[in-house]
This record gives sequence, structure tokens and C-alpha cells, in this order.
Amino acid sequence: MNTKSLCLTSRFASMLQSCSSLRQGYQVHSQIIVHGMSDNGDMGSRILGMYVLCKSYTDAKNVFFGGIDLRYASPWNWMIRGFTMMGSYNNALLFYFKMLGCGISPDKYTFPYVIKACGSLGSLSLARMVHESVVSTGFEMDLFVGSSLIKMYAENGAIRDAHELFEKLPVKDSVLWNVMINGYVKNGDLNKAMELFRQMRFTEIKPNYVTFACVLSICASAMMLQMGKVLHGLAITCGVDSDSPVANTLLAMYSKSRCLYEARRIFDMTPRTDLVTWNGMIAGYVQNGFSVEACDLFREMLSAGVKPDSITFSSFLPSVSDLAGLKQGKEIHGYIVRQGVVMDAFLKNALIDIYFKCREIEMACNIFNQTKTVDTVIYTAMISGFVLHGMHSEALRTFQRLLEAKMRPTSVTLASILPAFAGLASLRLGKELHGYILKHGHEGGCYVGSSLTDMYAKCGRMDLAISIFQNMPVRDVVAWNSMISSCSQNGKPEEAIILFRDIGLKGEDYDCVTISAALSACSNLPALHYGKQIHGFMMKGSFRTDLFAESALVDMYSKCGDLTLARRVFDMMEWKNEVSWNSIIAAYGTHGRVKEALRLFQIMLEKGFQPDHITFLAILSACGHAGLVDEGLDYFRSMSQNYEIRARMEHYACMVDLLGRSGRLNEALNIIKSMPFEADAGIWGALLGASRSHGNVETAELAAKHLFKLDPENSGYYILLANVHADAGQWESVLKVRALMNERKVQKLPGCSWIEINSISHVFVAADENHPKSVEIYLLLNNLLLEMNREGYAPQPYLPEQPKISNV
Repeated sequence: MNTKSLCLTSRFASMLQSCSSLRQGYQVHSQIIVHGMSDNGDMGSRILGMYVLCKSYTDAKNVFFGGIDLRYASPWNWMIRGFTMMGSYNNALLFYFKMLGCGISPDKYTFPYVIKACGSLGSLSLARMVHESVVSTGFEMDLFVGSSLIKMYAENGAIRDAHELFEKLPVKDSVLWNVMINGYVKNGDLNKAMELFRQMRFTEIKPNYVTFACVLSICASAMMLQMGKVLHGLAITCGVDSDSPVANTLLAMYSKSRCLYEARRIFDMTPRTDLVTWNGMIAGYVQNGFSVEACDLFREMLSAGVKPDSITFSSFLPSVSDLAGLKQGKEIHGYIVRQGVVMDAFLKNALIDIYFKCREIEMACNIFNQTKTVDTVIYTAMISGFVLHGMHSEALRTFQRLLEAKMRPTSVTLASILPAFAGLASLRLGKELHGYILKHGHEGGCYVGSSLTDMYAKCGRMDLAISIFQNMPVRDVVAWNSMISSCSQNGKPEEAIILFRDIGLKGEDYDCVTISAALSACSNLPALHYGKQIHGFMMKGSFRTDLFAESALVDMYSKCGDLTLARRVFDMMEWKNEVSWNSIIAAYGTHGRVKEALRLFQIMLEKGFQPDHITFLAILSACGHAGLVDEGLDYFRSMSQNYEIRARMEHYACMVDLLGRSGRLNEALNIIKSMPFEADAGIWGALLGASRSHGNVETAELAAKHLFKLDPENSGYYILLANVHADAGQWESVLKVRALMNERKVQKLPGCSWIEINSISHVFVAADENHPKSVEIYLLLNNLLLEMNREGYAPQPYLPEQPKISNV
């Protein structure tokens, strides 16, 4: 080749390398053809590379099959690279094996993209086979090939293989250290990642902005604020603190650690052109409950001319639901559609979430139905929304659709669906899902373990709930809260308080839910002295102004009989929400102060708070205590007609109880028949109790028939039916009921009463002689009975006397 040809070749090679658009590439290619240089083997490979980099894969394919020299690795490498770039990993591997079949030896530029294709397909076995080829060709110690292998192993869960190769490599640059640290982060081994960072500090390799962004993300996820501050100082020393990835990770770390002042300071010092920075600050405000500030910052972002993306809206939309701003949510949804914002899975998830929280179930379903692809994130959002509204059957059907689409549910999905099984009281389905969780290795996650504990407890299997809790490898605050609540709700309030003490003794963290659950246990004992101790603990700590903890305090004082203290706590609350109002309305209703309860409901509406299903449950219960049947019916209708709240099982139970107490048994039965779901034992039990009060044997037998199927081991229902027959003088029916109890081996469990004296709860059962002062108690009772007899009191038998039947 003469000097002129060499100069042209060099010139065209340089031009091809600098092509910034496909149009320029076409022009250079034309010139190469005009000068008759397209048949040059090296030039053909360069033309192919230009088309690959310009993402014109059709042109690249035409060049490859158009007669260029394929005896060298370079054109094969470009095709493998092109297919990998376009995500066609199977074709990339196909060309790799074709290359081997043609006898072409791969070089160090071949393997990085082949390895990436294997990793993207999740094929570790194929990757290990390629690794063997790397070793046999002597490229394992090459920095780029080694980095590719380490990254592939780390991203596919083979962190040990990654670390083994990392230790072998003689030269390690900052990229390799970053890949390894990031690999440990992705595999959840945060301690090992931090240890590796410390090792890096003892080498001559300096951490760069990628390193700091990675290790600071560890501090953000693990709430390691002090370590984060040290790294912040080190980043300043290294001069990378103002680099966008580092600044954004610092902002996220301070936000997640509730240091919003520091987060805002970083935001104000960072150039406002970076969309990620805006998104991070908005997310920080939302995560810490500063919805108003998040809205203000969002408006400021629009005014600054920064166009929001799907991540912006995914971060911002939860603040709208917190403000109960359905109108604002719809406006934002309209903006998203008009501006053509990409509706990815996370944005759809945020929209579904806001519509469910604002009770727009139909809109949430519309977004879901418009989704063509099956995405686990979106399905999980739908399942959570249905569970939130008590639509457990719909949640179960959605979960079944996910499984039918051959999609594997995540730990979050499993934790979301388990409450639906609890709501349906379906222990069998719950056990089946537990088997699936064990089979696929999800039992180690705290959220899944907590949901399993809750599901078994609500299905009446506290033994299994306790077993799962005790065997959890790690217990976070959610797990403790779930167990405390389960004990409290299943007749074990003493165990709940013991667990609350254990949290403190073991140095675990409390949150507002822990306090609320412990206070609920005090309510169920009742144990006012424990409640007051927790109140004191709240006043000393950070929970004195927590809305949910204070609302639980109102509920505890009410249930322990001190309505005055309950009202005082409510009046002293700096801020109130729907939960606070629900607590005080229920308090007055429970104490028979119905007028005050209804008046508080009106004040709640006047102050702009929207009632929820719990509000109406408290109102209906209050009307039931006072016998306000017509008012109760009005509120029941208003709930669905004016507030679009679907009546749940407990609302129907209140209505059946309300109508039954007033003797309107036929109307109560019609309510049951009109229910959109099968009545549970609570509803039929309310009807049976009302039938006994009003002597309606026919309705009692109907209710008992259902109860014996739903809860066949509950002795109370058998005894109640026997009492109905006894009141009516139907002694043969009484004997049949008692025979049925014996046949089914149903035992009557003794009822108990308790009273608190001098901060000690005393529990009694019928004919109890276990109390240390039982002799003195019975002596006093006998004296009281004598006094009552002197005053003319004549005791009435619990059951009418059975007439003596003479022998015929």
C-alpha cells in the first residue's frame, strides 16, 4: 500500500471514529466507496463499527454480510457488541458461537460483551463456560475482561465467585473497586461493602465520585447517619462533594435520616439544573411527612422551567394522597397525560395508590386495566389497594392473575396478599401460601414474617404466629409491632405488654405503631397504670406529639373508663387527623354520651376532615348503645351514598345489632340477606343474641344453624340457643342442643371478670377459689346477699325451672 493510500486510510478511519450522526456516517461511507477502499479488511470493520455506534443495526448487518473480511475477530466483536447494545442477548451469544465455529479466536474485546449478554440472560452456567474460555485464552487477568466477569457474577448473586476473581487480579483500578463494592451492596451485604471501602482506603487508589455515591447509599439505606457524616467530610476533602451523584446521594441520606435541614442545605448549594436533585428533595419532604413543603417545591420546580419526569411524580404523588387532595391528584394525572410523561410501572403504582387512598377505586382499576404488560409492582399496588378497602376477594383474584401470568411475586407482593387471607379467615389458603414462601426462600424477610405472624393470629392460630416470630432471624420494629398487636387482639394483653418491655430491654427501636399497640393492650386488660406509664414514656421521648400515638392514648383512657383524661389528651393535641377524631368519637359513643359523639362528628366535618369507615363504625356503634335506630339507618345510608364508603362486615354487624336490640328482627334479617358477601359469625351471633332478648325461636334457630357451621366449637352459641328454647319452655329442644354439644365435644369455657385496684388487675371466674383473698371475698358477698334479702330482693333463676315430667 502506497503512502497516499495509507494517508487516505488513516483519514477515513479518523472520520469514521468522529461521526456523531448517521448522516455523517453515510457521507463518509460514500467517500470510501468512491475511493475504492471499502474492500479493505480493516476499513470494512471500521465502517461496521460506525454503524453499530450510530445504532443503525440494519446497515451494520448489511456490511457484515456484504463481503467484508471475516477472518479476524474485529467484525464479529462489533456485531456481538451491537446485539448486546440493542438488548438482543440471544443473538449476541449466537454470533459468539458462530465465531468459534468459524475458527475465529476471540480476543479481549470479545469477552466483555459476551459476558454481559450471559449476565443479562441470568445464565450463570453459560457465563461460567465463557469464563473457562477466558482462562484458556489467557485473558482472565485483563482488567476489562476481569471487571466484566466480576460485575456479571455480582449482579447475578454469585458474590463469592466475584470476590474470588477480584482477589486474583494483580492490578485493581478505581472502576474494579467500585464494581466490587457495588456488587456487595446489590447483594445486601452492606457490612462487607463498607469493609471493602476501608481496604480501598489503604491502597494507592483514591475513591472517586462513583465510590462515594455507592458507600453513601449504604448509609442512607441502613440509617448510618454518623458514618454518613464522616464520609461527607471525606468527600469534601477529596473534592467530589459537589459532583451531582455524590450530592444527590448525600441529600437522600440526610432525608432518610430525618435531617431535613442538612438535606435542604445541600439542595440549596447544588445547581438547580439537575432533575435528580429536585426529585431527591421532593422525595425527602414526602418521606418525612412534609406534604405542604413538597407541594411548594414542586411548584417552584415548574416555575424554574425544570420539566418533571415519571420519578418526580412517583415521589410527589404520595404527598397529594396525604393531603387527601383528590382534585389535585386528578389535575396532576391530567398534566402527566397532556405532557406525554412516560407512564412507567412506578408512576402507575403511585397513581393507583393515590386513587385507592382517595377512595376512587374505579379510577385505580381503570389505570390497572390499561396496563398491557404484567408488572409485579403494579399488581402489588392493586392488591394493597383492595386490602385497604376490605376487598379481600378482589385482592385474591388479582394475585391469582399474577401467578397465571407466570410472574414470580416479590416479598412485598407476598406481604401485601397475606392480610387478604386473614380478612377472609382462610387458614387453608394462608398455609398454602406459607408453603410457597418457604419453597422460594422468602421466609427470611421481616415484612413477610410479620405478615405471616399477623395472618395466623387473625385466623386464630396464635401458636403458629408465636412460632414464626420466635424463629425469625432478624426482627425489625414491624415484626415486634405485629406480634404485640396480635397478642393484644387475641386475648393475650399481658403477653403484649411483656413484649413491649422486651423491646426496651433488648435495645430495639420503638415507633408510633409500637406505642399504639402497647396502649391497645392496656385497653384490653384494662390496666390504667400501665397506660399511664407509657404516657409518661411518651412525654419524655419523641412521641409526645405523634398523632397516632396520641390517638391511641385517647382510646386507652376511654376504654379504661377515664373519659375526662381521654378528652384532655385530645384537646391538648397540637395537630389532629381522622384517626384522632375517630378515637374521641368512639370514646364518647362507648360511654353512652351519644349526643356529644354526634356533635363531635359534625365538628370534624366542619373542620374539613373526611370520615372513613372507622368513623362510621364508631357512629353506628354509638347509635346502637343509645337505641337510636332511625339515626343509625340514616348514617348507614349516608356512608355509601354521600361519602362513597363501601359497608364492611363490621358495619353490617352494627346494623344487625342495632335493629335486633329494638326488636326489628325481620329488618335485621333483610340486612343480612342484602349483604354483598357471606355473613360471618359476628353478624349471626348478634342476630342470635337479639332473638334471645325478644324470644324469637324461629330466627334464633336460623342464626344458630349458620353459627354451628361457621364456628362449631364456640360453646356460647349452643348455650344461647338452649336459653332461647328454655325461655319458650321447649325443654326437648334444650336437651337436643345439649346432646349436640356432647356429640361435638364442645366444652363451655368459663367467663371471667376483672377489676383494677391500686394498680393491680384482679381476674375472677365463676366459683373461683384461686384468689389469695377468696375467703374474705365470699364472706363479704354472703353478707351483701343477706342485706339484699332483708331489703326484699328475690333472686331470679338464669333459666326457667324445667317442669317435672311424671311417669305415664
